[in-house]
Amino acid sequence: MDSDQAARFKEIRRILLFTLALNWAVAIAKIAYGLITRFTSMTADGFHSLSDGASNIIGLIGVTLACRPADKYHPYGYKKYETLFALGIAGLLFLACFELASKAIERFHHPINPKIDIGSLIVTLGTMAVNIFVMSYEYKQGKRLNSDILVSDSAHTKADIFTSLSVIAAMIVIKMGYPILDPIVTFMIALFIAYTAFSIARQSSNILCDAIMLDDKRVANVVLSIKGVEACHKIRTRGRIDDIHIDLHVQVNPDMRVDRAHQISYQIENAVKGGIHGVTDVVVHIEPQKKIGELNKCVKYGG
Repeated sequence: MDSDQAARFKEIRRILLFTLALNWAVAIAKIAYGLITRFTSMTADGFHSLSDGASNIIGLIGVTLACRPADKYHPYGYKKYETLFALGIAGLLFLACFELASKAIERFHHPINPKIDIGSLIVTLGTMAVNIFVMSYEYKQGKRLNSDILVSDSAHTKADIFTSLSVIAAMIVIKMGYPILDPIVTFMIALFIAYTAFSIARQSSNILCDAIMLDDKRVANVVLSIKGVEACHKIRTRGRIDDIHIDLHVQVNPDMRVDRAHQISYQIENAVKGGIHGVTDVVVHIEPQKKIGELNKCVKYGG
């Protein structure tokens, strides 16, 4: 692994450790005050924040595995471990959703009138401010470092912000004399967490199942700019945003010498890697130029 990638993973670990400390501080504050006041929505929000800390730990494990260099058994490297562990974060969110929904149903059948005071509002607003900072910081750093773990974790924290807003709404309606709305708000929080988990799972699954990463036309435009290329087709892309793999078929003049065709394939590889950010591997299959009818109805660019 080159020094840039090693520095990248080191910085991701540092960010995860920093947000882990903040998430657990927020979780302890919410859970403690929620239990003292018997305010289910706040306690639920606190356990969600606790799962944020657990996701940080999962992220740390995933990044540690992902930073290993390619070897005999993993010739493409270990980067997808980061994506795999992002999927684990989604699993934690689904578990949190189930737990909160169960508590909401139980509290609906056995209601308790929670104690709401100015302290509840201060704790909620204070922890929400921390969450806004963590979410913004992780998202920006995740985009800068092309990290699935950090972006997924920021989405996890974003859910905390909305659940905190729901808790504030619950405080208001409970003060108005409608304590039954506390478990209802808790159930709504569970649904929002489920949606966040589904979004993370879908994004991670697309990467792990080799969903398309780039528009074919974008790749074709770069390839067709190379002198000697008559056409290209069967363009396939997969991988992560920072580790995109491309394979494609390129047509050249049937009378072209093999060494010249090889030179063109080398030029294509360099042009694609230099022209499209994140591309790390390009496999070019050279073939003699054919008529459109001979291409088995596949999409053809140029020629």
